Amino acid sequence: MQKPRVFITRRLALAPQRVLGSGIEIDQNDEEGGLARAELLRRVREASALLPILADRVDTELLDAAPRLRVVANHAVGYDNIDVPACTARGVWVTNTPDVLTDATADLTWALILALARRLREGERMVRAGAYRGWAPTMLLGRDLTGHTLGILGYGRIGRAVARRAEGFGMRVLFTARGGGVPFDELLSESDVLSIHCPLTAQTRHLFGPAELLRMKKGAVLVNTARGPIVDEAALAAALAAGHLGGAALDVFENEPAVDPGLIGRDDVVLLPHLGSATQETREKMATIALENVELVLRGERPRTPVNEVQKR
Repeated sequence: MQKPRVFITRRLALAPQRVLGSGIEIDQNDEEGGLARAELLRRVREASALLPILADRVDTELLDAAPRLRVVANHAVGYDNIDVPACTARGVWVTNTPDVLTDATADLTWALILALARRLREGERMVRAGAYRGWAPTMLLGRDLTGHTLGILGYGRIGRAVARRAEGFGMRVLFTARGGGVPFDELLSESDVLSIHCPLTAQTRHLFGPAELLRMKKGAVLVNTARGPIVDEAALAAALAAGHLGGAALDVFENEPAVDPGLIGRDDVVLLPHLGSATQETREKMATIALENVELVLRGERPRTPVNEVQKR
C-alpha cells in the first residue's frame, strides 16, 4: 500500500523526520528559496498533505493540481495565502501555528521601535564607516518613549504582548480592535508610535493609505510586523518625504520581497527581511505544530490547530 506523501515547500528549522512517523513519505524542497509556480504545482500532484509558507499561494489552481490533498498545514499564524473556503469545499483541512510566536514577534516589534526612537541604523552605519569622531551633545538626537503614546492596531496575542512591554517604558497605550478600544481615527491622531498587529483581510488591505497616514500625528512613527499590504508603501514613502511622519519600521512588505524604492534610501526607515518569528526556538515550534497537524490528519484524526471544519474523509 502506497504511503501518504507530504510535500514541504521549504527547509524547516528541524528535520521533519523528528516529528513524522515512518508511515508518511516526505517530499521536501530543502532550500530557503521558493519554487517556481509550475514546479510547485507539479510536486503537489501526489501529495496528501502540503506544508507551505505564507509566500506559497494555495488557491483553486493548486487544489485542482492536487486531487489527493487532505490537509494544508500552513507554517504561519496568518493564512491569507490560502483560499480557505475553496479548501473547505473540497474537504481539505487548513491549519496554522498559533500561540508560539507571540513573544518573538513582540520582542522584534520593540527592537524596531527602539531602533527608530534612538536612530540605531544611522549610528551603527556611522561607526562602521569610520565616521565617528567622538561624543557630541547634538549628535544623532533621538526621541524619548517615556510619557508618550503607543497605539496598537489589533489587540490579539501579539498586540497585547507589545502593550505589556510598553509598561516598562512608561508609555501610555491605546488600542483599536474589533472587540473594543478607541476609534481608529483617535488611534491615528493620538499615537506617537503606531504598531500594526491586525490580520490582512479585504477590510485591512491598504488600511493605511494617503488619507490615513496624513491623519496620523505629525512626527509619529509607524511600525508594521503584521502583513505588508496593510500599508500602502507608496503613500508611506510620500508621507515620509513630505516630512509629515517621523519614521517607519517594516518587517513585512506590500509586494514581498520587493520594497518600494522610495523607502530604501531613507535614514528614518528601518527595513527587516520578515524576521518577526525568527528565533530558533520559535521556528522549531512552528514546524513541529505544522508537522503534527499533518500527522494527525493523515492518521484520520482531527488536527491540533484547525482553521476550518471539514467532513471526515
